Amino acid sequence: MRDDHMSECYRNLFIKNSQILNTEEFKDEYLNKGKALYEVIRIIDGIPLFLEDHLDRLYNSEKITGLKIWLSKEEIKDSIVNLARVNKISEGNVKIIFNFKEGNKNFLAYFIKHSYPSEEMYNKGVTVGLFFAERENPTAKVINLSLREATDKVIKEKGLFEVILVDKDDFITEGSRSNIFMVIKDKIYTFPKEKVLPGITRNYVIKACCNLGYEVIEKKLNYKEIDSLDGLFISGTSPKVLPINRVENINFNPQNEIIQNIRVQYEIILKDYIKKNKVKS
Repeated sequence: MRDDHMSECYRNLFIKNSQILNTEEFKDEYLNKGKALYEVIRIIDGIPLFLEDHLDRLYNSEKITGLKIWLSKEEIKDSIVNLARVNKISEGNVKIIFNFKEGNKNFLAYFIKHSYPSEEMYNKGVTVGLFFAERENPTAKVINLSLREATDKVIKEKGLFEVILVDKDDFITEGSRSNIFMVIKDKIYTFPKEKVLPGITRNYVIKACCNLGYEVIEKKLNYKEIDSLDGLFISGTSPKVLPINRVENINFNPQNEIIQNIRVQYEIILKDYIKKNKVKS
């Protein structure tokens, strides 16, 4: 197994339980030993974005897996805010992990390297491939190194932005680290939420679609139907709403009007959240 997890903990300081430690003290085993629940939260302008939703999902993962979280939502929130403060950072992605190793439990909060799409990517779209695999437990955010490593390898080798997972029945499910939406005329299709990771951005994209009067249909689509779509896009913490310009050898128009409208509406929701939470803090 490649030893690159050390680089995952980014910036000068991280939090382990209630201690603030130097990044050099971060240990590999926090990620690949024992079971772990995690969330990745984007910080914009000093505000942890959609934090309540992330914490709700974390506690939902607790219910599904039976792994018991020992901190309150308020304590987790304080750790994230404290982490940003001690690192003097107002923009970035924070990863929080509850690691359950036999006889040893740890809570970790640290910045990870992020890759936000460029303005050109939003305008010209990105290329994705297909990957035939499915998550063991799609609705819980559990660290699954083998799937992540396999998809990362394909993404790197083929120069892709992302891969779309296709299940054993040939249905498009989600991206390896994102949710997928498909456009047919003025309708938006996405895989039923019971079978995919309930993405936080996904929920707000659905809200954006509703605000615009677009119907969102949760339906299974076969990957062989891709060429009948008018467009597709990715949603996620880092990409937000990102148009796809090609899936394997099938091209799409990244300037699809509906996708661009959803993108703008999502930004409005995001800015509104930041503004409201700035007032609170």
